[in-house]
Amino acid sequence: MSHENRHSLVFVHGYFGGSPQWASQCERFSGDFNVITPDLPGFGLNSHSDAPETITEFAQYVLNELDQQDIQQFHLVGHSMGGMIAQEIAKFAPTRVGKLVLYGTGPIGIMPGRFETIEESRNRVEADGVQVTARRIAAKWFFEGETSKAFESCAEIAEMASLQAAQAGLTAMETWSGVDALSNINTPTLVLWGDQDKSYHWPLPEKLWREIPNARLSVLAGCSHAAHLEKPALFNATLQDFLVGSC
Repeated sequence: MSHENRHSLVFVHGYFGGSPQWASQCERFSGDFNVITPDLPGFGLNSHSDAPETITEFAQYVLNELDQQDIQQFHLVGHSMGGMIAQEIAKFAPTRVGKLVLYGTGPIGIMPGRFETIEESRNRVEADGVQVTARRIAAKWFFEGETSKAFESCAEIAEMASLQAAQAGLTAMETWSGVDALSNINTPTLVLWGDQDKSYHWPLPEKLWREIPNARLSVLAGCSHAAHLEKPALFNATLQDFLVGSC
C-alpha cells in the first residue's frame, strides 16, 4: 500500500528522547500507517541542531517537517514534552490532526511532584554533564529503573542530546502552559498514562482527560513514564484500539 493511500501517524518524542525510541511502534504500525518519527532539534539523531527555548517553536518545527514531506493530515502521538508540543500543534493546526494521543504528559510544563524540580535538573545537567544527567533521568522513566531491559537503549538515546538542548528543553517546559487551550481541543483525544509515572503525577493527565471535550482515558498498570518501551505490546494494542476504533 502506498503512502498516498494511508493515514500518516506522527510520533513526537519528549525531553532526552529521539526517534529510535519508537522502533517497536514503527514495526507495529508501519503496515497500516505512514509512520513519521521526527527528531526534535538538539535531541536524538538531530543533536547537531540548536534547540528552541519554547514549546511553540518546537511545534512549529514539527509542522515544518511535515510540510516539507507534503503531509497535511495525520494522527498525532506526543510523549512527555512531546505531548506539550502535540497540544500546541492541535492548537495551531486543528484541522490537520485526525486523532490525538497525549501520552505521559500534562497541560503545564512545571510538573508538581516530579522526581525533581526543573531547576534541580538544570543545575545538575550543568554540574554533571549531559551523559550522567541523561542516564539518571532515564532511569526514572522505568518502573524497574536501571534494571529494566529497555533502560540501556533508552539511556543511549538520551545521551545523544546536546548540552544546549538539555538546557533549552527545560526552559521550554518551564515557561509553557496549555491549560487555557484545553477546552478548545475538539480532536478525538486519548490520554494515555502509566500508573507509576514519576514525572507526571495523576492530577496532570486527569486535567487533560476532564477538560478536553472529546477525551478518553487509558491507564497502563505497572508502567512508569516510558510505557511504550516497558510494555510495548500493551501500549501498541491500546494505541491500535484508539486509532482504528470509533470515536
